[in-house]
Amino acid sequence: MPIAFGTEPFVVRPLAGQELERVAAVLGLARLHQGDGFYLVAWEHDEPLGHAHLALTDPPELQDVSVRPEHRRRGVATALTAAAEQEARARCFDRLRLVVSADNEGAQAMYRRSGYVDVGVPPRRVQGTILIRTGPIEVDDTILTWEKRLDEGA
Repeated sequence: MPIAFGTEPFVVRPLAGQELERVAAVLGLARLHQGDGFYLVAWEHDEPLGHAHLALTDPPELQDVSVRPEHRRRGVATALTAAAEQEARARCFDRLRLVVSADNEGAQAMYRRSGYVDVGVPPRRVQGTILIRTGPIEVDDTILTWEKRLDEGA
């Protein structure tokens, strides 16, 4: 699905097997072997700019949205979010859920602009060591659960 913003065109598409090494070299693919979804990657020519994982759970969940620092503030995360919404709609889901850090005001603002709202789930504290594909990470965060109805304004 080609998406263009201003004079900076880029394309968002599902991650293909032959692209794994190129994407993994510049972006973590922490949920690669999670087994319940797939990655969408934003590309400019042959350069990966960012990615998002769409977990095909019920409801589907947008996860692991990451944009390389040098490509932030260009609409890449917004385009990845829109692509995930389109993929979820195509699979007949009527909503898309995500969790966002209570401290990540930039991501919260982007998700609000995209139509996401708090679903009323109490904030959840996450602490400790989490094992992901790229290795263990220490986490100390409070996360909020947000959702967007996909049948509104579709």
